[in-house]
Amino acid sequence: MQASITFSPLPHTLIKFRPQPSQPNPIFHRTKPSSPITLCNFQPQPPSTPSTLKSPLIRFSNSGPLRCGISSNSESANVGERSLRQWVELTGEVISTAFPLWVTIGCVLGLVRPSSFNWVTPKLSIVGLSVIMLGMGMTLTLDDLRSALSMPKEVFSGFFLQYSVMPLSAFFISKLLNLPSHYAAGLILVGCCPGGTASNIVTYLARGNVALSVVMTAASTLSAVIMTPYLTAKLAGKYVAVDAAGLLMSTLQVVLFPVLAGALLNQYFQPLVKLVSPLMPPLAVATVAILCGNAISQSSSAILMSGRQVILAVCLLHASGFFFGYVLARILGLDVPSSRTISIEVGMQNSVLGVVLAAKHFGDPLTTVPCAVSSVCHSIFGSILAGMWRRSGPPEIKD
Repeated sequence: MQASITFSPLPHTLIKFRPQPSQPNPIFHRTKPSSPITLCNFQPQPPSTPSTLKSPLIRFSNSGPLRCGISSNSESANVGERSLRQWVELTGEVISTAFPLWVTIGCVLGLVRPSSFNWVTPKLSIVGLSVIMLGMGMTLTLDDLRSALSMPKEVFSGFFLQYSVMPLSAFFISKLLNLPSHYAAGLILVGCCPGGTASNIVTYLARGNVALSVVMTAASTLSAVIMTPYLTAKLAGKYVAVDAAGLLMSTLQVVLFPVLAGALLNQYFQPLVKLVSPLMPPLAVATVAILCGNAISQSSSAILMSGRQVILAVCLLHASGFFFGYVLARILGLDVPSSRTISIEVGMQNSVLGVVLAAKHFGDPLTTVPCAVSSVCHSIFGSILAGMWRRSGPPEIKD
């Protein structure tokens, strides 16, 4: 047999076998003249693990396995092409990452041009929040439950801190700043809300425990059906009349039912979930921005007169959540990634739930203002904290 052998520079040696037409190779025989040349990618191994490839024609030392494949111009032409779904997912990620920006724009627009949100009705607000919760439910799987069972200490610690640090901080800050009753009730309400869905993204950016973040968000959201009305009635009852039963029914309507529906869709209708899931994050961001802007627009004149006090109270609330969430988690003996996660989960609230509940169950529209400001505040704080932790390098994880 006649063959030409071409060697490419190390570490990859490319061997091209070109059998002559007069003497076809019995091993690398081509059945069709138009078929592409067989390319063999020869990869030498490190000297510490020598091996020998023996052939009737060629003998190599310190060589690895001979990998052969068919070259194709059509395959190389497809490299780098993105499907429509991939571009939709990429766009959704970009929009979701800029979440604080869109919420800030919505709130500023509601402050300077309140008439821009005249079209937002209470029913539309409930529908929007239900869509957000449906999208969250569509991310839940049985693996999340298994994750929860594999780290009970972290889940229970996070749950305890979620519904103790923020409600108590809101109560004491209201006392410290001597807030008016409507602002105090709104601050306590947002402190009693579950963790926000944006916390999962922030946890990922902060190099935290993403699995724990997902489980904590789901657990606090589902338990909010009981915890949010109960804690709000206990802590804010002295400021305003709280309809605990009404809060319970509303929370069932806009939280529990949509989350369960999304989880069932993810379990039994995965093709449908796969189709619509890339659209859910940007839709959720747009909905939050609209609802917060609408809450600001309804009390824009009062906010311009006394907004500094509300902003200070909300900033103190979320700073308290991030700080004590981390410190207490470390005191409880949790590792750094889990402590970061709990800090983010405690510090970031589902503020839009507070907006909807306050608008429906509290007579004074000013009660919604702390909830709307909270959405901007915790997003900015969380993003800054995630950037600081991400630049600090990977944390050490306890075994």
